Amino acid sequence: LSYVDRVVLEILDTERMYVRHLKSIVESYVNLIEQDYLRAISQRLPNDDVNTLFGNIKEIYKFNSELLEELEDCSNDPVAIAECFVEKSGGFEIYTQYCTNFPSSMELLTKCMRTKSTAKFFRDHQAALKHNLPLGSFLLKPVQRILKYHLLLQEIEKRLDKSTDGYEVVQDALSAMHGVAWHINEMKRKHEHAIRIQELRGLLINLKQDLSILGDLALEGSFRLHRTRKERALFLFDSSLLITKKRDDGMFLFKNEIKCRNLMILEQPRELEFCVWHYKNEKPRYTFQAKTQEEKSQWIHHIKRLILENHPSTVPDKAKNIILEMD
Repeated sequence: LSYVDRVVLEILDTERMYVRHLKSIVESYVNLIEQDYLRAISQRLPNDDVNTLFGNIKEIYKFNSELLEELEDCSNDPVAIAECFVEKSGGFEIYTQYCTNFPSSMELLTKCMRTKSTAKFFRDHQAALKHNLPLGSFLLKPVQRILKYHLLLQEIEKRLDKSTDGYEVVQDALSAMHGVAWHINEMKRKHEHAIRIQELRGLLINLKQDLSILGDLALEGSFRLHRTRKERALFLFDSSLLITKKRDDGMFLFKNEIKCRNLMILEQPRELEFCVWHYKNEKPRYTFQAKTQEEKSQWIHHIKRLILENHPSTVPDKAKNIILEMD
């Protein structure tokens, strides 16, 4: 067998195993809970909780069962396999919903496992099914699988003879599935960002404006102010840097805002320090001490990037890159 043949077999073998795992979750958990056969658990989990716990895994099971049938009809031909992924690429959109919901699913499962009776049910049911892995491990599999396809196709694309008839189809499949993985990661990031913004709305005191107008939250962190024992919590948004004081009760007291278009930054000679201020007014001038060199470098890079992106004049890309690469 050639290397490409082995990758094709890996795609098929792992897909069969994956669909068996999906079938097990749907038939042994979701359907039984929905049909009230598992009365011990269905009485404890309202419908909304069942939906949160399992997400749209039934849709994924149906979609991947169809995908597996089509892959098995490809006679182990790498180009035909790739064509399957091109034709089905739009259908992978259903994974976005599953992956976005996954943190809530795990949070709910953790909560269930802290209740003795519910935890006992899940353990007993796992034993009855003779599953080696707990439910949480099975629920993780769609998240892992969707981010694996482009890596497998990449191996075919790298090792398949470029003169092979249909080689461009393999490239199209790789591009499509790489796009799917990127889109899912981006949607997860945006969802997590939206949740964090919602949390911050309730935690920030004395901030007059709505956080949503500040753009994405690029970074957040806590820094010691130079020559003091005071700490400040910083929130770097696309358009502004918010400087706050974290209180003992977990709330953040708003202290100052500097728009990124007005922001100046200076890397201090002291190893972990950097300084920011409003370019029209050096007072107050804030010198912050990071905890590590990596954290300092990360903040300096992102602050520089946002200063450039918010600059009223267009900065040429070459000049941007030079500035961002400067120590």
